[in-house]
Parts: sequence; structure tokens; C-alpha cells
Amino acid sequence: STLIQVCKRMDLVCQRMLNQGFLKVERYHNLCQKQVKAQLPRRESERRNHSLARHADILAAVETRLSLLNMTFMKYVDSNLCCFIPGKVIDEIYRVLRYVNSTRAPQRAHEVLQELRDISSMAMEYFDEKIVPILKRKMPGSDVSGRLIGTAPVPGPSAALTTMQLFSKQSPSRQEVTKLQQQVKANGTGLTALKREISELRVKVQEQQKQLQDQDQKLLEQTQIIGEQNARLAELERKLREVMESTVGNSSGSGSNEQSPRKRRKAVDSTDCPRKSKRLRNRK
Repeated sequence: STLIQVCKRMDLVCQRMLNQGFLKVERYHNLCQKQVKAQLPRRESERRNHSLARHADILAAVETRLSLLNMTFMKYVDSNLCCFIPGKVIDEIYRVLRYVNSTRAPQRAHEVLQELRDISSMAMEYFDEKIVPILKRKMPGSDVSGRLIGTAPVPGPSAALTTMQLFSKQSPSRQEVTKLQQQVKANGTGLTALKREISELRVKVQEQQKQLQDQDQKLLEQTQIIGEQNARLAELERKLREVMESTVGNSSGSGSNEQSPRKRRKAVDSTDCPRKSKRLRNRK
């Protein structure tokens, strides 16, 4: 009996450490992301060429991975049905964050996050396929006797319901109180699940807002580029118009120069006419 008590105590301590480890790595990631964002410029076009651009990309990918892990595990962790099982994922997230903080020129995001994506995806798939069906049986309103044989019951609402049901068999007057307590606990569990769903929706809304902001920024940049191109086209049209006008002026000037000798000859002939008439008079 002493050995069983020690094992249960050790199990509870390990569960608490894993849950606290996931919460701590989330806080550490938020701190790292705030520090990087504070050093980045506000314009998206300037961020791409910044020295911390890869740091921001890696931290954004880690944020997405944390949100997926949160949606997968924390619903059951908050209901005290299990703990955050994949401790290796926590270690890998810490490794990535420390690498980002200690490196000035990190590698590309897909190279740094390859191991994290692999092990976290495997952990989530295994949890959804193998463990979630067992945990759903332990939730309030389900068949409590559907647990696997040989597994120790995790302290949670299901274990409390079994003890209350035993007491209610001994004293029929407590049945109503037991039902009320069960309803209160079921409502509490449902409220926790609703809070978790609300947090998940908030994460999705934040991601969509970020995508919309990025699209608005790209649209603004494209409109600026189009405006610059229109201005260049107007300048080219103006220069082309000036060149055409100058060529037309030169052609008209050359035509006037060609007609000037003819006019001069006519003027000379007109001046010679009075002289010829005077000579004819003198001969007569």
C-alpha cells in the first residue's frame, strides 16, 4: 500500500509539472515575441528586409503551433481528466525559443521548426486517436465504467461522481442533493469547455485580423506603386509631346528658309524694272 501511495503522489507531481511547463513556455514565448516586435518597424514592407525578420517568422510559427496544442490538450487538462502529456514538445519549444534569442542570423523557419512540427503533429494525432475516446467516457454524463482495465483513475469530476453515487445508495434522502451537485459540476465543466472554445475562437479571429491587416498593407503598397507608374507615364507623355512639337517647329522653319531666296529674286527684279524703263526713255 505504501508503494501505491508513493506512485500516485509521484504521478500527481509529474502531471502538475507538465501542466505548469506548458503554461510557462507560453508565457516565455509571449515575452520573446513582445521583445522582437518592439524592435521591428511598423511597416510590413520594411519588416521583410529587417535583420529580425526571420526571428519574427519563427516566433509566429511557434505561436500557431502553441495554439494548436492548446486547442487539442487544454480542454481535457482544465477538466482534470489528464495532463499535458507530450513533455518532449515542451523541451523542443524551449530549444527553438532559446535558439531565436541567442542567434543574430537564424536559419529559415522551416529548417528550425521541422522537429517541432513533426513531434507535435504525432503527439496530437496519437492523443486524438488513442486517448480522447477514453477521456470522453470519463466526462460527466457518460458511462463511468468504460475505463481501460489496469489504468489508475485520474482525479476529476468522474471520480467524484462515483463516490457521491455510493453515498446516495446508503441514504435515499441525499439523492436530490447528489443530483444537484452533479448538475453543478456538469455545468462547471460545460462552462470551462465554453471558455476554452471562446479562447480558441479569439485565436482564430486574431489570426484572421492579422491576415486582413497584411492584405490591406499589400493593397496600399500596390496602389502606391500604381500611382507612381501613372505619374511616370504622364511624365513620358509630356516629354513625347514636347519632342513632337519641337520636330514640327523645325520642319516649318526649314520651309520658310526655302522660300526666302525666291522672295529675294522677286524683290531684285522689282528694283530692276524702274532702271530699265529709264534707259528706254533716254534712248528715245
